[in-house]
Amino acid sequence: MVQENKLLPKRIILMRHGESAGNIDAAAYSTTPDHKIPLTEEGRVQAREAGKKMRELISSACGGERWRVFFYVSPYERTRTTLREVGRGFSRRRVIGVREECRIREQDFGNFQVEERMRVVKETRERFGRFYFRFPEGESAADVYDRVSSFLESLWRDVDMNRLHVDPSTELNLVIVTHGLTSRVFMMKWFKWTVQQFEHLNNFGNCEFRVLELGSGGEYSLAIHHSEEEMSEWGMSEDMIRDQKWRVDGSRGKFNDFCPWHLDEYFDCSGVTDEDEEDEN
Repeated sequence: MVQENKLLPKRIILMRHGESAGNIDAAAYSTTPDHKIPLTEEGRVQAREAGKKMRELISSACGGERWRVFFYVSPYERTRTTLREVGRGFSRRRVIGVREECRIREQDFGNFQVEERMRVVKETRERFGRFYFRFPEGESAADVYDRVSSFLESLWRDVDMNRLHVDPSTELNLVIVTHGLTSRVFMMKWFKWTVQQFEHLNNFGNCEFRVLELGSGGEYSLAIHHSEEEMSEWGMSEDMIRDQKWRVDGSRGKFNDFCPWHLDEYFDCSGVTDEDEEDEN
């Protein structure tokens, strides 16, 4: 691994909260503020199982004892409870710390949500497009993208300044306990996916988590821990999956040479030669 990556997180794990009362009955949002929606008992069980699975994944991938975890968590009740249950899978000495982070909260759908009205609004969203549609009195996914971008800047400052106090010989794992759309927007920002690519992504399941691991060339990839079949089920295109596989050992400096969708989308130079350009000059 290149020297400059020594203190970078080995893994960044994105996790959606467990099953909530709102997942079972949308009418809950009409009487309970979104940020106070609790987990169901099944959601607690899911979170405990996910915590064990996550610890096993980190421990086995590390192949040793020198690894630790730092958690970021949305301030909503369902994410905070999810983290408490996930935490049962980790001994205290493994946890560097926890930071409650407002910028990774759920998309704001407005205040109390009248069920029938929200059904109509969500049907309109499907026609308008998920990324740009702004809920009345709420946010669009584009708004969430802006605050997730700000969060990422803070996360990298934490890493760059070693605010997490990480021993360079220890593998650092960052776990972000958040919401479905926020997780998808995070990956969109991280991997520079387009709006069109975002629109095809499927939501995370309750307590589902996705692992971005640092590859040997300095890029993070989903393909180290996740199969092609999984990524396809998530709504990722062949180009997106090919990019993830390249990132396993691809070099940062070669990203623009490999990543096809930004250049090919706008420049079709198949009929233009260097000689043509010289003639124009």
